[in-house]
Amino acid sequence: MSHDDTGAGGPHAKLIRMANQIGTFFLSKPHDEGVAGTAEHINKFWEPRMRRHFFEVVDAGGEGLLPIVLEASASIRRPAEDRKAG
Repeated sequence: MSHDDTGAGGPHAKLIRMANQIGTFFLSKPHDEGVAGTAEHINKFWEPRMRRHFFEVVDAGGEGLLPIVLEASASIRRPAEDRKAG
């Protein structure tokens, strides 16, 4: 079994599930606080590579992400592009 999570739900299925779990937790808060909390958590605990993959999902339309997560994406720090020579 592969660890890249490219099965059902595509290559970002695990990341989408994790983002939605964070969003679901913050749904119990008042709306603005929940959106801010979702963004703060991702900014604080997700490494740049994870946020880069997150924005791949968002930029492709955000399919599978909860509305609170999509709204929070406006406040999530977008990591710099890789500067790898190739």
